[in-house]
Amino acid sequence: MEAALDKWLWRQEYWLPEGVTWEDMKDSEDVHYPKPRDLLIGIPCALVFTAVRFVFERYVALPLSRCLDVRQKSTAKAEPNRLLERFYTTESKCPTEVQVCSLSKQCDLRTRQVHRWFRLRRNQDRPSLTKKFCEASWRFVFYFCSFFTGLILLHDKPWFWDQKEFWTGFPHQALIPSLYWYYIIELGFYSSLLITVVFDVKRKDLKEQIIHHFATIFLITFSYCANYIRAGTVVMLLHDASDILLEPAKMFNYTKFKRVCDVLFVIFAVIFFITRLVVLPCRVIYSTYYQSMELFKPFFGYYFFNALLLVLQVLHIFWGYFIVRMAYRLSAVGTVEKDMRSDVEESDGSGNEEEAPGDAKQNGITHLRQRPANCKPSDLQKDTTEPNGIAQLANGHSMQS
Repeated sequence: MEAALDKWLWRQEYWLPEGVTWEDMKDSEDVHYPKPRDLLIGIPCALVFTAVRFVFERYVALPLSRCLDVRQKSTAKAEPNRLLERFYTTESKCPTEVQVCSLSKQCDLRTRQVHRWFRLRRNQDRPSLTKKFCEASWRFVFYFCSFFTGLILLHDKPWFWDQKEFWTGFPHQALIPSLYWYYIIELGFYSSLLITVVFDVKRKDLKEQIIHHFATIFLITFSYCANYIRAGTVVMLLHDASDILLEPAKMFNYTKFKRVCDVLFVIFAVIFFITRLVVLPCRVIYSTYYQSMELFKPFFGYYFFNALLLVLQVLHIFWGYFIVRMAYRLSAVGTVEKDMRSDVEESDGSGNEEEAPGDAKQNGITHLRQRPANCKPSDLQKDTTEPNGIAQLANGHSMQS
């Protein structure tokens, strides 16, 4: 298998500049260069992160949420009905009008009552504030440790301040052990996010998040194997810089500390735009795309690396759009009404109209909006409207964005 990978995947003309071969990248007694097999430890590391997260959320984050009085508002529950429950679990959570009519006849209920039963039942399956608080707590702990670890490791490195240093001696840049473990930790964490994505709170940008995670993992893996480690470490640090503020903003949001949440959100938004929409494209991507060509001709690895960076940059622009909308809402109303990506809990009222979220009413804002009779199955169990509207805007992370 190793011979096949060397022949078809790790061909030197793909991943190394012209004139450089794998023979030139062999280790010596004093120098070690990155090798793809070094990253295999990332697999057990991802499993360890998953296990640690489970323990942390259950024995640390959950008791903390109780101490901070994180509570989900009480909602009406659907009355027990074996026929409707069986249809809900085996057929569809969002029946069509024809199915509703059929079920109403079988249960001897009005169609309006059947619609109401399914709305209540779907609301029961929506994630609680406690679950969202636990997830945000875990990510905050990781980003806090990751950001300050990266800052300690990189603050004295020349390429941290001058991105032209990415290419000094490239690709013959010896691997620094501390940066290797920095890579492994980041790779293990983002791999664990893919493992747990089916259990996490789902939001409307779930597809973008999955694309982001895959792009991040590919970028971490490729940048290590092709020895783009200097650029990779700076990208990871830039993304952790904003993530470290987003998660506590959500935590304060769930605990109803709205003013603290709003302040953290403003700081997060500023750092997000500076790091991901200014520094990343103007310094890092500029260096990887233009300054690198001053030393070597473009090759496949050069295009592949920059393509992954551009995918992440597009995702940053996508999330930046939501941040701008929320910031506008904050300046206009005084508090963020809701996360634009979030799904709103379905009203228990009659008809197809739905009231605005509770926080909007608290701020004197009341509105009605028309809701279709049926919902898409893909919308089920998406994140409900959050009390103050901060949500996981940038799960973008590490090499992530």
